[in-house]
Amino acid sequence: MVKAKSDLIAQDLASKIRHQQFKHGEFLPGENQLAELYGSSRETVRKALEQLTSLGLIQKIKGKGSIVLNLEKYSFPISGISSFAELNKLLGMNAKTELLTYQKLPDLPPIFKEHFPEQKKQAGIYLERLRLINDEPEVLDCDYLFNPPVEKLPKEEAKKSIYAYLENKLGFDISYATKTITVEKINNDLQQKLQLDDQLAVLIASRNFLADTTLFQLTLSFHNPQKFKFIDFARRQKIKL
Repeated sequence: MVKAKSDLIAQDLASKIRHQQFKHGEFLPGENQLAELYGSSRETVRKALEQLTSLGLIQKIKGKGSIVLNLEKYSFPISGISSFAELNKLLGMNAKTELLTYQKLPDLPPIFKEHFPEQKKQAGIYLERLRLINDEPEVLDCDYLFNPPVEKLPKEEAKKSIYAYLENKLGFDISYATKTITVEKINNDLQQKLQLDDQLAVLIASRNFLADTTLFQLTLSFHNPQKFKFIDFARRQKIKL
């Protein structure tokens, strides 16, 4: 599947922001200018700007345009459902992924039963992927993909982007996630994989759903608390009282 033009525009603008071609506090060119620059429609440009807005890279100001917000190099937006590969490409984190574990199992591994005790027995694919930034371990992602609906996942695809394969090859409509964020004591194995000085890590536990509300994936992301700042970019929703 060819990547959408709006995605390519968002990626290019994010790169320009990261390299300070558009600096914090400056306005991006207007929608008409961007449409002309990228040879696209204003609607396509708007979709690209919406991506940057959701990531907290820009703020749209009525009558003025889109102002660049302060981008912290190693901050992860935790409220979105972007894949690590997508964030790496968009934010230019110089990240690599090592596939540590790939197993087809008849039931959830013990670590998932511990964190998702309500989950019933179900077959699936278990993955452990170590995320390195500048060759240093930063995140350990543990994923359990339910079968069904994920009946196959080639090992080579697991080394890259799971979501790209599920969406582009299998036609999945990945929609939303619920997340729980805690600081927890981890075992020696996880500590060694992340090369932590102690056994405390930030854990983001996610339940990921398709558009038809099917739960297709559980994720446990263990993060080094000393190297990352986790940012949730929130917008005020006005409610009439």
